[in-house]
Amino acid sequence: MVIKPLADRVVIKMEEAEETTKSGIVLAGAAKEKPLVASIIAVGPGGIVDGKETQMYVKVGDKVIISKYSGTEVKLDGEEYTILRQSDILAVVE
Repeated sequence: MVIKPLADRVVIKMEEAEETTKSGIVLAGAAKEKPLVASIIAVGPGGIVDGKETQMYVKVGDKVIISKYSGTEVKLDGEEYTILRQSDILAVVE
């Protein structure tokens, strides 16, 4: 199946959480922080959103930093994705 986001929505796949700290301590599952870096899988077309013209500034393949509690998590074909608005993306990582 393919996810096609609408309007100013973006589909992302979160990066894996770190298994160890910088000093080499292995973290338990509950101690891992939710990663804030993700890869963009699909981008909506933009257009008129809430009465304003919205231009999409991100593209498929970009690595981005997102807000901590943003988006809706979905599971499709055994993979976990997050769908969020472009405005929930804080920065593009180059």
